[in-house]
Amino acid sequence: MTSTLDIKIEKTPKSRVTEYDINNVPFGKCFSDHMFVAEYSNGAWNKAYIAPYQDVPMSYAMSALHYGQAIFEGMKAYKNDKGEVSMFRPVENLKRMNKSAIRMAMPEVPQDLFMKGLNELLKLDSAWVPSSDTGSLYIRPFLIATDEAIGVKISDTYKFVIITCPAGKYYSEPIKVLVETNYFRAVHGGVGFVKAAGNYGRSLYPTKLAQQKGYQQVIWTDSETKLYFEESGTMNVMFFIGDTLLTPGLSDTILDGITRDSVLTLARDWGMKVEERKVSIKEVLEAQQNGTLKEVFGCGTAATIAQIIGIGHNGKDYMLPPVEERKFSTKVDETLRAIRKGRAEDRHHWMLKVG
Repeated sequence: MTSTLDIKIEKTPKSRVTEYDINNVPFGKCFSDHMFVAEYSNGAWNKAYIAPYQDVPMSYAMSALHYGQAIFEGMKAYKNDKGEVSMFRPVENLKRMNKSAIRMAMPEVPQDLFMKGLNELLKLDSAWVPSSDTGSLYIRPFLIATDEAIGVKISDTYKFVIITCPAGKYYSEPIKVLVETNYFRAVHGGVGFVKAAGNYGRSLYPTKLAQQKGYQQVIWTDSETKLYFEESGTMNVMFFIGDTLLTPGLSDTILDGITRDSVLTLARDWGMKVEERKVSIKEVLEAQQNGTLKEVFGCGTAATIAQIIGIGHNGKDYMLPPVEERKFSTKVDETLRAIRKGRAEDRHHWMLKVG
């Protein structure tokens, strides 16, 4: 797929960036000056533009609101010590978005349209990229069905939009998670591997129940046996047991995380044992009891590395080693930050400079 659309650019008359301390803002609540929009109709992408960030008028009959044709991505841009802005593995986000689009019967976004729109948007809003060590510009591309019609069918029209917001740490402290065996994030044959809006909507109620019990997140299990871990909240999850890094193997119930892949790549670069397979609750809790469970952490675009310090299961909390003792995940976090800030060699060419 290709697109030769020209992107029309309307700049905001006055930037709002000076109204905020972009190195110290709550996650996902302060949005940058501009947004990128592309429109699809009659079987083709036929309009693309950048405009000042704004509310968008819509019909209450818009099909995305009723039938769930809505997908999104999460990605980040960083400012290095020279003041240059680079994106972290953006093409991988596009590939995953198009996998989501195929599963949700939506049109794929052409790579040149995605990358050109993203690049132009970030050039315009480069002043919004935090310079702090833990800061980034969070990028939210999303695709929604826009037919004004009530009736269950594939939409004929769509909007692809990219908005951005400066962001700091997603989790300010290590978290406790509750093993969830009553509600399930995904089932085989479903859309667990898709970043669809509905996946996140269905997670809110069980997460609320866990929070009422003193946990920050849930750790999902498989729907068939309830014996194996899948994801933690909105993140992939990893376990360091003995001398081996374990993570649930990819399937149609688990999201193919880009941060997940980056962590595994670094581990293999360092000569570590890595296993992608089913990881059972029993195996992990037995390792906690015999002292071989050294680290548990979530990984994802928003959180990067989220340390898990406790796992609740069947009314009992299994506490984990202090964060200060966690050599592997700390090294991963520091290494990814160094690559993103331009302080370490980018061996795998993960950073793409804006310009």
